[in-house]
Amino acid sequence: MIEFVEGNDAVVRGAVDAGCEFFAGYPITPATSILTGLVQELPPHGGIVVEGEDEIASIGMCIGAATAGLRAMTATSGPGISLYSENLGLCQMGETPLVVVDVQRQGPATGSATKGADSDIQFLRWVTSGGIPMVVLCPENVTDCYSLTRRAFVLAEELRAPVIVASQKEVGLTREPVDLEAIARDMPPASPPRRPRDDDAGYLPHDFSSPTDVAPLSPLGGAHLIRYTTSTHDRRGLLTKKPEEIAEMVDHLRAKIDARADDIADAELDLQEGAESLIISYGVTARACREAVARVRAQGGAVSLAVVRSLFPVPEAMLGEALAGINRVVVAEMNLGQYVEEIRRIAPGHRIIPVTKMNTDLISPREIIKEGGLL
Repeated sequence: MIEFVEGNDAVVRGAVDAGCEFFAGYPITPATSILTGLVQELPPHGGIVVEGEDEIASIGMCIGAATAGLRAMTATSGPGISLYSENLGLCQMGETPLVVVDVQRQGPATGSATKGADSDIQFLRWVTSGGIPMVVLCPENVTDCYSLTRRAFVLAEELRAPVIVASQKEVGLTREPVDLEAIARDMPPASPPRRPRDDDAGYLPHDFSSPTDVAPLSPLGGAHLIRYTTSTHDRRGLLTKKPEEIAEMVDHLRAKIDARADDIADAELDLQEGAESLIISYGVTARACREAVARVRAQGGAVSLAVVRSLFPVPEAMLGEALAGINRVVVAEMNLGQYVEEIRRIAPGHRIIPVTKMNTDLISPREIIKEGGLL
């Protein structure tokens, strides 16, 4: 059934269909309609929605719910994601599954509250101290808002880690005709969370045989003794100052995500034989890039396109395939040039051309063609 749906509503639907059981958030433009949408949609499915007194309280409640065994999500925008920073580190250290939707807007600080931008991209990667990898997914349209929200819940459970969906105002508040029911039919149903057996007397909350292992989550207050801390700890959750134990745990937090980078990777490649130019983009700007590619090809030019949906970990293998035979790489994004630094890192020897804008206007296909030197 074709519906006229905005991106934030699709996030709501995706969360409900993914089995979300708890949501807490604080109203903030342009993410507020996720909160108000879940107030309507989640309680009839047995879930709980709380409007927190502020952003810090909201993510704190979500962490509490997640450690108690509920599938939890929160949503905010730029100033709010800044306030989430410390608790996202707690999620990493406590190996807590949590989905965070960041509907980005023009920054810095309060910025332009009703205008979109890709303001938070590098902040989302390095949002916490410690440098532990962060999983960040990025929707281009309403369909992605639904499917990537559902995928975020799966990855959060599999990794026992926070997963961020980096939407933005132009994606979240734009309505499009879409058949979400058909999309849902093509996706696997929500699977039950991984839990240890209640009679597993030897259960350790942070156990692993190799650094890439992820222990099942036993809820606080359940059958096992669980210690939850923001400090460096051993496999039992006990605080430790032993360098070898600290190094082992930090390596585990990194390795469990890095080892799955190729599985997390999500990019759409539209490669043209003989093309020496490649456009790389994400989010709403990718839509202008698709039009730019069509115009270049219509005039006899050759250009390839890569639309990235999993920003972090960077889908290096997929982008490496797209970069083969390429001399010029155009990176289009609505900021001063953030993801372009990742492309420079993985594409040494290529001519990298940033096409950026940070005045709240969308980047046009004409600007991509002209500034990228594509015709």
